[in-house]
Amino acid sequence: MSEAVVPAPEPASTPSGGGKGKVIVLALLGLLVFWAVLSYFAGHRSTEEFKPQNEFKLQEWVPIHLGPLDMSINKAVMYLAIASAICILVGIFVVRGGLKMRPTKAQNVVELAYDFAENQIAKATLPAKVFNRYFPYIATLFMFIAVNNLISFIPLPGGEHKSLAGIPDLGLYAATANINVTLALTLCTFIIYNYEGVKAHGVLGYVKTFIPGGDLNPFMKAIIFALEVLSNVLRLVSLSVRLFANLLAGHLLIIMAAGFALLLGNWVGAVAIPFGLFFYFFEWVLIAGLQAFIFAMLSGIYIGFAVEHAH
Repeated sequence: MSEAVVPAPEPASTPSGGGKGKVIVLALLGLLVFWAVLSYFAGHRSTEEFKPQNEFKLQEWVPIHLGPLDMSINKAVMYLAIASAICILVGIFVVRGGLKMRPTKAQNVVELAYDFAENQIAKATLPAKVFNRYFPYIATLFMFIAVNNLISFIPLPGGEHKSLAGIPDLGLYAATANINVTLALTLCTFIIYNYEGVKAHGVLGYVKTFIPGGDLNPFMKAIIFALEVLSNVLRLVSLSVRLFANLLAGHLLIIMAAGFALLLGNWVGAVAIPFGLFFYFFEWVLIAGLQAFIFAMLSGIYIGFAVEHAH
């Protein structure tokens, strides 16, 4: 008579991973609150006129000039570095910690983001023949832009004025509200999908995909071809400006509402606070993720159209 095999109990997962994450987040939030309070009571008060648009001016923190190239470190570089570090370290933290049958909160977030990028973006836009090659690119685009957008609503030392020990005031800034950043991301997509189009069809074959088939007047074909070429080039503008303009407008509304309340300094100015909070949560909850989704989705669509046969 064979004995029933009793499965060994699954070892209880130690809460150290999630606990460490909570401690780090709470420590950073506490540091920001402490710095804000200390700056208010002991920091330097600027007498310059408050101008919301100056919050987007990039001041050189560490000047680096290589000929005509300006590689200086500024707050845009700081935000990009923070977003990159979050994406890399969270992934390493979750994977190196081991994927568990009872996932931690960090693992749940990573798995949810991975599943969304795979099923809702990549599989919906990329053909099967290039899916394995460009799914990592599309997922990275989505995560990188989303994290950049989300951290742009966290006050960090990047304000216009320096208040304490020469360190800038806490302020809101979005690296994706800089046209240079969004244009660089767009150029990556632009180069990739045109390269894939030439690789799939050849140079002449790819050019022919811009010419409509069927029994059309040659003059009409020439007009449509010119419009297709123009549309292809204008994707550089539409893709980069959409992301840039949405984040810039949202942050300007928040900063202007806060500035209005501070400049008046009475109950009339307090009327702007609810509007500022509304714009803050609207941008943070909806626009930040939506714009990352749109950028990644359109990038996948462009790559997919480039490798498919002409219609």
